[in-house]
Amino acid sequence: MNAGIEALNVYCGVAQIPVRTLFEGRGLDTDRMGNLMMRNRSVGLPFEDPVTNAVNAAKPVVDRLDAAGRDRIELLITSTESGLDYSKSVASYVHDHLGLPTTCRVIEVKQACYAATAAVQMAVAYVASGVSPGAKALVIATDVALVDERGLYAEPATGAGAAAVLVSDDPRVLTVDLGAFGNHSYETLDSARPTPTFDIADSDRSLFAYLDCLSNCFENYRGRVEDVDFATTFDYLAMHTPFAGMVKAAHRKLMREFAGTPPAETEEDFTRRVLPSLAYPSVVGNLCSGSVYLALCSLIDHAPLDGGARVGLYSYGSGCSSEFFSGLVDRGSADELAEMRVGDHLAGRCELTFEEYAALLPANLKCLVPEQDKRIDVEPYEGLLARARIDRDLLVNTGTKDYHRTYEWLSYE
Repeated sequence: MNAGIEALNVYCGVAQIPVRTLFEGRGLDTDRMGNLMMRNRSVGLPFEDPVTNAVNAAKPVVDRLDAAGRDRIELLITSTESGLDYSKSVASYVHDHLGLPTTCRVIEVKQACYAATAAVQMAVAYVASGVSPGAKALVIATDVALVDERGLYAEPATGAGAAAVLVSDDPRVLTVDLGAFGNHSYETLDSARPTPTFDIADSDRSLFAYLDCLSNCFENYRGRVEDVDFATTFDYLAMHTPFAGMVKAAHRKLMREFAGTPPAETEEDFTRRVLPSLAYPSVVGNLCSGSVYLALCSLIDHAPLDGGARVGLYSYGSGCSSEFFSGLVDRGSADELAEMRVGDHLAGRCELTFEEYAALLPANLKCLVPEQDKRIDVEPYEGLLARARIDRDLLVNTGTKDYHRTYEWLSYE
C-alpha cells in the first residue's frame, strides 16, 4: 500500500533580514558568514505566534481539499518547541481556525527539531495500516525564534515559521519507503528552552550530536534495508538544516565514512545531490522540526525531477532523537508543490533594517509568555506588511482574554 505526503507547504512569515545586515549590526566577525552558507533569515512579527504560523502554513493545503477530503482528516498533530501551555495543545487552536472536523484526533508532540518526523511516521503508519481506509493526517511543525544578541552566531541562523504536511494513501509529493528507516537516540543537553522567554545552547555538543546521530541512523537504516549504498541508492538528500553549512559538513562525513570518495568527488556529489535542498533553508534559517520539510520543498522545487528519484531524509532533534528515512519523488511531485508557490512566498517577504529588527525583539521574546489580558495591535506594523507581497489571507494573534488567545484574519485576496 502506498502512503506518504499528499501535500506540503511552508509559511515563513512576512519579514526577513539579510544575514550580513545582522552580522554587521551585532558586530560579529563577517569572515564566519561563509561557514553558515546563509543569506537571509525569517523574522516573526509581534502578531505572529506558533498558532498563526501553523494555520498560515496549513490553510492553503486544507483549502485545496473538497468537503469530503477535509472530512477525512482524522488526525491533527502539531510538533513544536514553542508550546503555549503545559496542558492545552497548540493543535486545539489550529484545529479550530482550520475548521477541521470534530471527529479529528488532536494532539501535540515535542522532541526539539525531530518531533515532526516522528509525527509524520506515526501518520504514515496509521494510513498504511488500513484501519480507516482513505483517512488523512495533517502534521504541522511550527515554531518561533527566541534569540537576541545573547545567541551570538546562532542568532543569524535561527528562523521562524511552519511546515504543513498532509499524509494520505495518495502520496503526490513523496511516497515514503515503508519500513525503510533508521533511528538513534540518547539523552544529552545540547540545546533546550527551559522558559518561554529564551533558549540555551551548547553549540559544540549539538554539532557533534547531530553528526554522531547521522552516522548511527544511517547505519541502522542499512541494517534494515538490503543493498544500500550511500553514494548510489539516493538520487538526492534532504536534511535537517540548522544552517546550510552544517548540512555540507554532514554530507562530507557520510561520504568519507560510507563511500570513501576523495574531496573533489565529494564536492561534486554535494552540488548535485544536496545543494538543491538548501536554496530555501539558506534564506529562512533553522525552521526547527519543519526544517527537513523546508529542505524537501527546496529540493523538489530546484532539482531536475524528469523521472522518479529516491530521496534520503535525515531529521535530528536536540536532546536527542534522530531518524534517517527515504521516499520517492517525481515530476508530479514538482507539479503538485508548485501549486503552493513557496518560492514566491519567500521572495515576497519584506526586508528589515537592523534598527527595525532590533525594535521587534522585545515583543517577540514575550510571544509565548502567558498573560491574562493583552491586546496586540497590527496597525503599528502596517508599514511592514505593505512592503511585503501577500496574496493570501493571514491569521494574526490579537492578544489574550482571560488567558485565552484571540485571533483574527487579515484579508489580502
